[in-house]
Amino acid sequence: MELLSVSLGVYYGDFTLAAASENLTASQGKALTALRRGPAAMRALAETMTCDASNITGIIDRLEKRGLVRREPDASDRRVKNVVLTAEGERVTDAIRARMRTTRDGLDRLGDQDRDRLYVLLEQVFGSGSAD
Repeated sequence: MELLSVSLGVYYGDFTLAAASENLTASQGKALTALRRGPAAMRALAETMTCDASNITGIIDRLEKRGLVRREPDASDRRVKNVVLTAEGERVTDAIRARMRTTRDGLDRLGDQDRDRLYVLLEQVFGSGSAD
């Protein structure tokens, strides 16, 4: 547990600095990262980020003002707004990942087989339960 706590602290610090280099808060960077997986409804994004829906509205408002995301009506329920990453949002997300040197350097110390094994282990512990 202690090593996991330390590793998460290092990752979060690395991520926060990388997001700041793009003039984003950690929460804004986290929202972009979540949207990199695909569009999400505002409520689902709030759940993913474990924050109140009112907080996600403010985060998305600021990201939208910068042209990093856009809101679109859901095809099946026009009352629902999906948040979509723009091309600029994708570029910024990639830039954040590229600047996470501490995390990348740590992972680069692993060989391909160890990196694959780490992925499997993390999926078993934190994934959706689909890993065997």
